[in-house]
Amino acid sequence: MDEDILNMSVRKFLKKVGVTSQREIEKVIKDAVTNGDIDQSSICKVSMQLNIDVADKPLIIDGEIHLS
Repeated sequence: MDEDILNMSVRKFLKKVGVTSQREIEKVIKDAVTNGDIDQSSICKVSMQLNIDVADKPLIIDGEIHLS
């Protein structure tokens, strides 16, 4: 296994995940505020599930997004 190739490949995947996730999170939150489902001082709980085909189980990453 070439560590440099692995590192670059992982970084490329994470960049794609980061950009896509940020766009989706912002869209959902903006829509929820516009629709009155949440207010601008809300805290949104978020969770990300990472699945790797050779792993025994998914990795769950929890967090919060503060709107103000």
